Amino acid sequence: MKRKFALLTALVAGLLPVAAVSQLSPAPPQSATPAAPAAQQQPPPVTPQAIPAKIALIVFEEAVISTNEGQRAMEELTKKYEPKQKQFEGINTEIETLKKQLNTAPATMSQEERATKLKAIDTKEKNLNRDVEDTRTQFQSDQQEAYAAVAKKFDLVMKKYVADNGYTLLINAGGQDTPVMWALPETDVSLAVIAAYNAASGITAPPPPAPSAARPAPKPAAPATPHTTTPKPPSQ
Repeated sequence: MKRKFALLTALVAGLLPVAAVSQLSPAPPQSATPAAPAAQQQPPPVTPQAIPAKIALIVFEEAVISTNEGQRAMEELTKKYEPKQKQFEGINTEIETLKKQLNTAPATMSQEERATKLKAIDTKEKNLNRDVEDTRTQFQSDQQEAYAAVAKKFDLVMKKYVADNGYTLLINAGGQDTPVMWALPETDVSLAVIAAYNAASGITAPPPPAPSAARPAPKPAAPATPHTTTPKPPSQ
């Protein structure tokens, strides 16, 4: 009791600092509820501005394949599947020969022998159809992979070109869902971007095929074999 009275007297008299009093006095209980966070500042709204438009068109898929690298990739793919193409042609010729032999067989051929030959022809055709379909699926997969590898690099060159030339909008006029009905030819930058890509890649154009290498397309009895010409890849 005397200690409290002496402390009060010293405080009134100004003889004891306030800091010392806070050390001697019990600390007030802290609230368990955390303080509410300060309100997050919202960024100022962006005011739309009208800028001069400079629009360009590009036929993306055809442009990718038309590059020197794209042509080389498709040519390599063609060479890869040429052995399969020749194999299918040989089997198809064999089937046609068997059919002619059966059609010109003498009437004395027994029904059992005719049925055996028909079954052999049918088996060969089914096997050919299955192999053609499997090869077509693999061909399309390889084609898409080769196309995607070139398209990824072509996209970077294309965007740099339109940025360097001040275009504000680029439209793919080669897409299936493109809204472009008509445009001035001068707005198509496909050839310009192709030239820029060829220069950046350093790949020269593949030589044209020799005339002697050209041969007519086979006339298969089974479904058509995979094309060896450059097919159009799927739209992006």
